Amino acid sequence: MAPEALVALVDRLVAHRALTAVPRAQLVWLAERSEIRRYAVGELIEQAGKPINSLWVILEGHFDIRVHRGGGLRRVMEWRGGDIAGLLPFSRMRKAPGEMRAIAVTELLGLSRASFPDLIRECQELTAVCVHVMLDRARHFRSSDLHDEKLASLGRLAAGLAHELNNPASAVASNAVALVERLPDTETAFRSLGGCRLSEPELAAFITLRDRCLGGAPTALRSPLDHADRIEELGDWLKQRGIDRAEAEDLAETGLGIADLAAAAAILRPNALVAALRALAAGCGTRRLASEIERAATRVHELVAAVKGFTYMDQAMTPKPVDLARGLSDTLTVLRSKAKARSVQLRARIEDSLPPVVGLGGELNQIWANLIDNAIDAVAPGGEVEVSAVRQAESLVVRVVDNGPGIPEALRARVFEPFFTSKPVGEGTGLGLVIAHNLVLQHKGEIDIDSCPGRTEVRVSLPLPANTDEQTRTTGGGGSK
Repeated sequence: MAPEALVALVDRLVAHRALTAVPRAQLVWLAERSEIRRYAVGELIEQAGKPINSLWVILEGHFDIRVHRGGGLRRVMEWRGGDIAGLLPFSRMRKAPGEMRAIAVTELLGLSRASFPDLIRECQELTAVCVHVMLDRARHFRSSDLHDEKLASLGRLAAGLAHELNNPASAVASNAVALVERLPDTETAFRSLGGCRLSEPELAAFITLRDRCLGGAPTALRSPLDHADRIEELGDWLKQRGIDRAEAEDLAETGLGIADLAAAAAILRPNALVAALRALAAGCGTRRLASEIERAATRVHELVAAVKGFTYMDQAMTPKPVDLARGLSDTLTVLRSKAKARSVQLRARIEDSLPPVVGLGGELNQIWANLIDNAIDAVAPGGEVEVSAVRQAESLVVRVVDNGPGIPEALRARVFEPFFTSKPVGEGTGLGLVIAHNLVLQHKGEIDIDSCPGRTEVRVSLPLPANTDEQTRTTGGGGSK
C-alpha cells in the first residue's frame, strides 16, 4: 500500500467509532497487515457453514447475518460503519453461523486469522477492544436464542391451549343458547302447574318428586346402555298417562324412579300430575344445562390458571422459593392437549411434600416445557412419556423419560449445541435443549441425558437451599409462588 494511502487509511481508523481508544501505532500495525474488501448491495460476504477466517473493521456500509429458524431465514444481527465483526481473537467460532450479505455498498478492512498471534502479542488495546466486541456479540446471540425459543414455546403453548379451550368454550356457548331457548318453556310449565292450585297433599307429593330429582345419583355413574333403557322405561310410563315421551330424557338425568312416579300419581289429580311432571322435566333440563355450563367454565378457569402459573404472569423476575410440583403440574396441563393429539400417554409421578427450590419459576417451567415437548415429539403415536420428581439428598431430581427410538450415539454429544436438531426442517429450532441446558446451569443445577433404543431419560438435578429441612418443618413442605 502506498504511503499516502496508508496514512489516509489510518486516519479513517482513528475516526472509527470502535477504535477511538486504540493508540495510533496499533492502528498503523492493523492497516499494514490488512486488506480492504468491497461488496455491492446483495453480495454474499460469508456463506453459512463455511469457514470464517478474518476480523473485519467496517469502514462503511451495512450488512447482516440471517440464520435458518422456523423454516426460514431470520435476521439475528446487523453491522454498520463503525462496528467490528467477523472472527475475533479468542473466539471459538470457526464457521459462519448464518448467511451474511451486504444491505448497502460495504467496505471492510480484513485482518487474517494468521495474524492473530501477533495481534494479541503486540496490540493489547486493540485486542481488548476485540474481546469486548466478542462478549457483547455473545450476549446478543444468547438473548436472541432465548427470545426465539420463547416465541416458539409460546406458539406451541398457544396452539395447544386453543385446542384445549375449544371444547369447554364450545360447550359454554351451545348450552347457553339452549338454556335461553328453554327458559320460556320452563316458565310456561311452572305457570301451568301454579294454575292447578295444588292441595296440601298434592304439593307435598310434588316436593317429594322435586327432592328426588335434586338428590338423585348423576347419570354419569350409569353406562350409556343403562341410561337408554332408563329413558325407554320412563317414556313408556309417561306415554301411558298422556305425557310426552320427550320429558323422559330430562327426568332420566335424575334419581327419579317408576316407584316415585307411581306414588305421586296416587295422590295428584291427572291434570296436576301432567303439569307437575312437565314442570319437573323443564326444571331438570334447565339445571342440567346450567351445570354443564358451570363444568365447562370451570375447565376454562383451570386452564387459564395453569397457563398463568406456567408463565408466572404478574410476578417479578427475582429468585424466590418455587413449588416445583405445582410448576410441573401446570406444564403438564398446558402440554396435555399436544400429547392427546399425538396419542401419547403422558404420566406423572411426583413425590409428595417436595421442598421448594430457589429460582425463577417461569424459567424453571420453560425447562420442563422444553424437555416434555421434546419427549412428546420423540415418541411414535401410542408412545409414553413419564415425568417424575423426587428428592435425593440435598437436591430435587426431575426425570423426563420417553420410549421413543432413542438418540444415536454419534449425535448424543451434539444435543446441547445451538441449532442442532434431528427434527425435519421447519419443525424444530435446535434451541430447546440448549435453552434448557443454560437455564439449568443458571440455577446451579445439572442436566444429563441417557439414551438407548426404546428409552431416553433426561435428568435435571437442582440444589436445595441450605436450610431446607428447617423450612419444611416450619411450612409443612411445598413451596409457594
